[in-house]
Amino acid sequence: MASNPPAPEAPYAPSQPSPETFGYGGHRADEGPWEEWNPTAESVRPVRGKHRVAKQRGGGFARSSTVLGVGVIAAVSAGGMASANTGKAPVSISMPDLPNVGSLISDDDPAPQTESALAAFGSETAVDADESTVESAVESAAQSTADAGEALRSRIMAQVESQQTQYEVKAAAAAKKAEAEAVVKAEKEAQAKAAAAKKKAAEEAAKKAEAARLAELAKQFTLPTSSYTITSTFGQAGSLWSSGYHTGLDFAAPTGTLIKAVHSGTVTEAGWAGSYGYRTILTLDDGTELWFCHQSSINVSVGQKVSTGEVIGRVGATGNVTGAHLHLEVHPGGSATGIDPAAWLRSKGLNP
Repeated sequence: MASNPPAPEAPYAPSQPSPETFGYGGHRADEGPWEEWNPTAESVRPVRGKHRVAKQRGGGFARSSTVLGVGVIAAVSAGGMASANTGKAPVSISMPDLPNVGSLISDDDPAPQTESALAAFGSETAVDADESTVESAVESAAQSTADAGEALRSRIMAQVESQQTQYEVKAAAAAKKAEAEAVVKAEKEAQAKAAAAKKKAAEEAAKKAEAARLAELAKQFTLPTSSYTITSTFGQAGSLWSSGYHTGLDFAAPTGTLIKAVHSGTVTEAGWAGSYGYRTILTLDDGTELWFCHQSSINVSVGQKVSTGEVIGRVGATGNVTGAHLHLEVHPGGSATGIDPAAWLRSKGLNP
């Protein structure tokens, strides 16, 4: 069987002011009566922003009033909450007489009373501390950034200086090396020039010496005849010669032209020699044999010593010839094979 729920009790509201009043005098119209108020999350407006209580430095009374107001609000809130929880009528709260509230936060005696007052301003102090901390942190961060930047700049400058120093050292080493190479190159060039000059001087000296020697030899040697024409040279090929090539040097001249001893020596042969016609062999002191062939007549005999330029015969056309001429051959050391008479004569300072 259902029953109706009991009606809620009406909030308690005293008809007359309570004789136990709080304050410094009689009943005040702005002190009540009030209805019971139970704060909830919907009824309490959220606090926005920062609410700071200005610091009072003029005297202790303002600070004491603030502390007292906070105490009253706390006491009233506590009484209301108690009435809401127990459902009983609210009880008036009376505060005993307090001494001079200014002494609670006296500047001369920062004792436990001062600590209570400072607790009321905890939020303000925390805000100031937070702001100071933030400012200090910002300053520290800025200083740290500046220090880091300066340190980075110092490192970069140090690296730049180090690289510059290394570059200068390398440049100096390269310049020194180039200078040393230039000195070595100059020395080598000077040595080469000196060697070339020395070689040239030696060659010139040798030429002069050879010229002097040839000049001296020219006094000791002479051409075999005069008023002549060279008609055949050594090594010239042809069917006119039995060996297939010419073995001497031909001086064409009129028959009867004088033939002279090229150098001093001894006559080792004088007479008929077949295809050579009348031939005279003059052996020099070094063993070289000079053959004078196709003579028309012979003026010396075997074993006779002759001197340079002495007449030993006359040009003719005896033997295997096509005309009057002197056929001259040179056989070093008496060898059967002769050498070029023109070259031999030039070696003696003569130019046939």
